[in-house]
Amino acid sequence: MGALKQGFLDRQPGEEGLRLHRRIKGAMDPLGILNPGKVL
Repeated sequence: MGALKQGFLDRQPGEEGLRLHRRIKGAMDPLGILNPGKVL
């Protein structure tokens, strides 16, 4: 997700969508080294 969209993330994909994004990110980047500190 883009950093500019951060304030709208609860409206765009919704909470369920954000949880899914976070699970995918966690599976693909378990150490959190790709884009650290970004929105997801």
